[in-house]
Amino acid sequence: MFEKSMMTGVASAAVAAAACGHAAEDAPAQAATGPVASQARQAAQPPSPKLDRSGRGRIGKASFYAGKFSGRKMADGTRMDPRDDSAASKTLPLGTTAKVTNLETGESAVVTIRDRGPSVKGRIVDLSPATAEKVGIAPHEGVSKVEVTPISVPRTDASTKARDAPQDTKPAAPRPASTSAVRQRQPSG
Repeated sequence: MFEKSMMTGVASAAVAAAACGHAAEDAPAQAATGPVASQARQAAQPPSPKLDRSGRGRIGKASFYAGKFSGRKMADGTRMDPRDDSAASKTLPLGTTAKVTNLETGESAVVTIRDRGPSVKGRIVDLSPATAEKVGIAPHEGVSKVEVTPISVPRTDASTKARDAPQDTKPAAPRPASTSAVRQRQPSG
């Protein structure tokens, strides 16, 4: 019983000292370690965006990789080649093929999502420098408004979902039965 009240008193003193601002000045800064600290760090990080497998297009800003990223490994394990059709997206699954259209110039290019990013708020895709040039993003501007339209999206079972064609509003007319498929066998003799 004495130990419990003693511990409560020590904890109360520490809280009171911290409230006055003395504990922060007197105690050396120490990095928290252990499983509780690891959980706290994970909880402090913003949640990663959920992958979008719907195949719907989106509009936002595009930028392109800086030269310092040339040769670095991307999220899919390949090396970034500035002349390639590589792109980065926070929400499209790796391996997605998408059409990127610059809404200011009307130019477009097909890219493959191989990396995660961009890390700048408000941007939806990072392009390789060659692709950025194809769609008309000027190097001195670096950012342009684009539409990203998925062409094929990998599924979790390793198959791909091709973008659906627009559906007709009228139902399809029934097909007439073929006479050759309906032939019956004549009994012999």
